[in-house]
Amino acid sequence: MTVHQRDWQAFVVPADDGAVHMDLAVDGITCAACMGEIERGLKRLPGIRKARVNLTSQRLAVDWVEDQTGADEIVAELERLGYAAHPFDPASQKERQDKTGKQLLRCLAVSGFAGMNIMLLSVSVWSGNASDITPETRDFFHWLSALIALPTVAYSGQPFVKSAFRALSAGRLNMDVPIVIGVGLAVALSVVQTIQHHHHAYFESAVMLLFFLLVGRYLDHNMRGRTRSFAENIAALKSEVAARINPDGSVREVPLSKIAAGDLVLVAGGERVPVDGVVSSGISEIDQSLVTGESILVPVKPGQRVYAGTLNGAGALQIRVEAASGATLLDEVNRLLETASQAKSKYVRIADRAAQLYAPLVHGAAGLTFLGWLLAGMEWQPALVIAISVLIITCPCALGLAVPAVLVVASVQLSTSGVLLNSADAI
Repeated sequence: MTVHQRDWQAFVVPADDGAVHMDLAVDGITCAACMGEIERGLKRLPGIRKARVNLTSQRLAVDWVEDQTGADEIVAELERLGYAAHPFDPASQKERQDKTGKQLLRCLAVSGFAGMNIMLLSVSVWSGNASDITPETRDFFHWLSALIALPTVAYSGQPFVKSAFRALSAGRLNMDVPIVIGVGLAVALSVVQTIQHHHHAYFESAVMLLFFLLVGRYLDHNMRGRTRSFAENIAALKSEVAARINPDGSVREVPLSKIAAGDLVLVAGGERVPVDGVVSSGISEIDQSLVTGESILVPVKPGQRVYAGTLNGAGALQIRVEAASGATLLDEVNRLLETASQAKSKYVRIADRAAQLYAPLVHGAAGLTFLGWLLAGMEWQPALVIAISVLIITCPCALGLAVPAVLVVASVQLSTSGVLLNSADAI
């Protein structure tokens, strides 16, 4: 089903102040620059009140005035920017993320194995250049390196090439564009130099660069997967139904959304408490580690407060509801975690602005470097080597990936220690 064939209106839900809300899973988000590109692009549409991207879950949350912009227009704008959108579903999103992780791992393994073999050949060439290697042997080793490097770059470079192609197709630049250009030029120049019987080629540099970039991307992907798992574990504590005690004494299991403050619910032994409330009758023990961090069971009796997500012991309890779906302490915890993972600190905003300026500045600097050395009388090949170095050395992955990654990991570590964030500036 294509983007335009899907009924996106079916995924729109009411929000505050007369606006509507939609959650989308967006493919192709790799860094802070992608987040800023999407958020700025959508905010140009009329009626958009809020567009926020979660880099960890690759989820886009949009609030807008429905009379001014339609859901189809939002998805079409994402497509124009070069991003594919799907209805956000945690299960299918996890499946897509697992598939991406497996592909990154395969690319990493291929580039690592190939890089080690090319490096062995390169060491032989370097040693031979300092001693007595013959030109024929050197060319043979270079061609062997090319035979390994060319298919390796074509396969292991797929994550970067696909991302760069999506960006260029949408008429924009991202951090993967200079990586692809740098690696591609290094391999192409190495082939030319091999044909021309040069002493040096750079196949090992191109493949090892891909290997190290893939290591970083795979570790980043794994970190975000662990973060998602933590959030899912918290969300799994939430019950979707509750056993309501009717005025006639009968007990009926109903969706949590049908439970209101003042209702009486029954929680059997071994079940999780579905609501926040006060024990009306019954005696039991409650595992309140979700709230207090203490795993020892706490005795409860009539008049004592219990919270949603906590685990009831052996006794049955009747609980008078004070807060149910969307208003419990567990819901507040989830909202705080969501806010902490999505909110941008001032440092992330600085990184976003720097990432926006990065691509045009670095491409311009590399081009000027190449022209400058040519005008200074240098041959085109050494000048191109220097220009490629500018592209590669100035790669801002640390700026674009590390800052949001640190914020996400820190918020999760703090959460496991009982500290919840509602502003990333606190870090």
